[in-house]
Amino acid sequence: MIRLDGLTKTFVKDGNRIEVLRGIDLEIARGDSLAVLGVSGAGKSTLIHILGTIDHPSSGRLYIDGVDVFQRNERELADFRNRKIGFVFQFHHLLPEFTSLENAMMPALIRGLSGEEARKKAGDILEELGLGHRLTHKPGELSGGEQQRVALARAMVMEPEILLADEPTGNLDTETGKKVEDLLIAFNKIKNVTLVVVTHNKSLADRMSRSIGLRDGRVYTGE
Repeated sequence: MIRLDGLTKTFVKDGNRIEVLRGIDLEIARGDSLAVLGVSGAGKSTLIHILGTIDHPSSGRLYIDGVDVFQRNERELADFRNRKIGFVFQFHHLLPEFTSLENAMMPALIRGLSGEEARKKAGDILEELGLGHRLTHKPGELSGGEQQRVALARAMVMEPEILLADEPTGNLDTETGKKVEDLLIAFNKIKNVTLVVVTHNKSLADRMSRSIGLRDGRVYTGE
């Protein structure tokens, strides 16, 4: 489903070239679960941003379902992201002025669903995540774990084929983090969502079907 061929990413800072990714070759099958490990600054977040088409590579190709995704223009890429990919980050990035339901509805509204359809889809998944009693609460009225579950609902409301998570438990206590882990695993196994997780959390990585590491901008297998 996902194939990276010779992917590189270089930044220029203060006149200096910084090679973050140096020729990444990787295949991820549909329904697979993959942990991406590595020290801070290894390029993990850069890699997942490119996988999600938020950032562009400096060179190389990203194929999803056999299509070179960066041959699309920006409008086509935005539509592709909305249809195919869900994102969960360490910090939930919820809009503070909106309720849990309104936050979770956003991708559906962007997709062009009616308010009624978007509300139904968002309400159903929030209920599935145990937040049916929190639909009208704003982020400031929720615990950290509840906020992350709203962010997960927002990521999954359009039933994407790919779920990308960047340190999804990094800002949570152990018990709450375990609950979020369970939800991610459930989406992968029950809904057959292809799951890619950037994490420092060894227990979460061990629950993935496989793991890779990044070191000096290159892939190595295992820890």
